[in-house]
Amino acid sequence: MPKTLSQEEIDALFSAAQAPKHQAITQRKITSYDLRSSRQLEVQQVATLTTLHASLARRLANSLGAYLRVGFEMNLVSVEQLTYREFIGRIPELTYFASLHILPIDALAAFQTDLSLVFPIVDVILGGSGGDPIEPRDLTEIEEQIFETVVGLIARDLQVTWAPVLPLDIQFEQRQQRTQVQSFMLPTEKVLTMSFEIRLSEAQGIVNMAFPAVVANALLRKLSVQWSVSGRLPSREMRRQIRKRLLETKFEADLSLPLRLVTLRELIALEPGGLLVLDQCAQDPVYLNVAGKPMFLAYPVRQARQRGARIEQRLSLSGPQEKDGK
Repeated sequence: MPKTLSQEEIDALFSAAQAPKHQAITQRKITSYDLRSSRQLEVQQVATLTTLHASLARRLANSLGAYLRVGFEMNLVSVEQLTYREFIGRIPELTYFASLHILPIDALAAFQTDLSLVFPIVDVILGGSGGDPIEPRDLTEIEEQIFETVVGLIARDLQVTWAPVLPLDIQFEQRQQRTQVQSFMLPTEKVLTMSFEIRLSEAQGIVNMAFPAVVANALLRKLSVQWSVSGRLPSREMRRQIRKRLLETKFEADLSLPLRLVTLRELIALEPGGLLVLDQCAQDPVYLNVAGKPMFLAYPVRQARQRGARIEQRLSLSGPQEKDGK
């Protein structure tokens, strides 16, 4: 006869079946996630970008210092990936903001620098010292045109620095007014930003550049490929193939007499059949040059109808002078 459960036994079975689910729910942990942290730069990418643009800072320090003919120091401060809203939130109200046109991608990048740098640079170009204090104000049309040449030089050096990785044509486009800055890019667009500190005579300030995602992604892809290729160790078979090809490489070899200074009078007197006496004994060896560099001391010899060289001594790779202790 089947057993009939009481109401208390049925309630106990339901309670036992539901207990693990309630326990699992109480043990579940919920952590917050910041969507803005997605697709941030990795450590290796930051290191590679830092190395690349630190070389840009050194290049600009030399080229702008030579152009302005004053002491010019430029250092990379930071490389970051921000939203465009965060980028423009860091720049002052009164500033110099311009656009750079990047081809063939056909994209615009942002260039911003403090007016505390612009006025001294313009003053130096016009023949001043760059140290005179200037009241905060906007640039005149003439000052803008003068400073455009400097931005053009910066764009050119940036193009040269990127060329081995990503060959692009980077040109100064125009200055953007404050009302145009807000709509220059989408506020939520991720941009790659670089900040540089510049010191000029008694002035100093910051230069910022921001590149849209289409340019930043192209640069990062190229850098990632180059880093992965350079970081890959060659296999034993690859090293064997490289060694085989190197051993089959051909170099020009020739015998030559040591250098001797000849006067113009001696040159004029030289004729076919004439004799030019060198400062060397006939028994001394001559140079055997490989790829135009003296590598051995050798004697000219003849074997049947062919001429050759009998090696006497190997020279130092740093130059033949070292054998004499010079």
